Amino acid sequence: MNTTISSVIDRRRRRLGDRLAILAHHYQNDDIVRHADHVGDSLELSRKIADLSAEYIVFCGVFFMAETAAILAAPGQKVLIPDASASCVMSDMAPAGLVAAVSRNLRSTGRTVVPLTYVNSSARVKAVCGRLGGSVCTSANADTMLAWALGQGQGVLFLPDRMLGANTCDRLGIPPEKRRILDIRRHGALIDPQAAAAADVLLWPGRCVIHDKFTAERIRAVRLAHPGALVAVHPECPPETVAAADAAGSTSFLIRYVENAPKGATIFIGTEENLVLRLAQQHAGEKTILPLRTSRCSNMAKITEEKLAAQLADIESQQPVTVPDDVREPAKTAVTRMLDVCAKRMNP
Repeated sequence: MNTTISSVIDRRRRRLGDRLAILAHHYQNDDIVRHADHVGDSLELSRKIADLSAEYIVFCGVFFMAETAAILAAPGQKVLIPDASASCVMSDMAPAGLVAAVSRNLRSTGRTVVPLTYVNSSARVKAVCGRLGGSVCTSANADTMLAWALGQGQGVLFLPDRMLGANTCDRLGIPPEKRRILDIRRHGALIDPQAAAAADVLLWPGRCVIHDKFTAERIRAVRLAHPGALVAVHPECPPETVAAADAAGSTSFLIRYVENAPKGATIFIGTEENLVLRLAQQHAGEKTILPLRTSRCSNMAKITEEKLAAQLADIESQQPVTVPDDVREPAKTAVTRMLDVCAKRMNP
């Protein structure tokens, strides 16, 4: 922590008062988290937007998260991100034009294939889903949303993360023969719609380059070196990794898993290291929390105290994250469907 920069941010926050809300994803480092008004995973932060009255919403995360906030923000609210180049490799694996072309191909036989995009996607991809009757999911609600999507048509296009898609299918009991990983090369021209029609869930071939590094072999090595240790991983990990772990779930799930573990437990966590190190610090002396392996997201790391301070210093002249109306409205439809479906599940 740079104490000078930190004190500058604190002064500027006091000056702006209720006009400012700072949101941070769990994968941000402690230098950012300490300044946040709200910390959460993608679902928690999406739900929080509707409750915010602040004029300025500064989102400390990657760009698709700030876009989602801009989609849900009220008129007059300005969503900012300290570094707009903080992208997401997984999100970039599913460009909107290609998603639209693949969707057209899959529907060319008259079959209604409902697109369901992981929140790790651009606003334009969310808009494609909104226009085609689809929705959005997070790692926390993927089971709920995939079950919902399966009830809306004759098949589901799950994108962009094939790992989360496969793990969700496993939890819902959808057998491997009812899934198909799509070949999206040549702008989707290689997809055979007739062959695809045999699958209930069509998986986009994307992945998280951070979580893909956690392997079942690493888990086996950890168990040999630390008998009795527990292992919990994120569902963006490969299915064989999830199968080898004791538990798998969203960042919020992993936090609860650690909290509920017995005193004295040793727990290896397979997700972005900033969260793991924070949990280790919070539970020091009671439980031993260790990273399954070194794993830092370089895009999350682009958000720094210095950039946050610079943005707050001249916030009135900062360029907000904007989404064109022809994209914003169908994207908002897709995201709102998710929030509505999950709200009904919580309050039947």
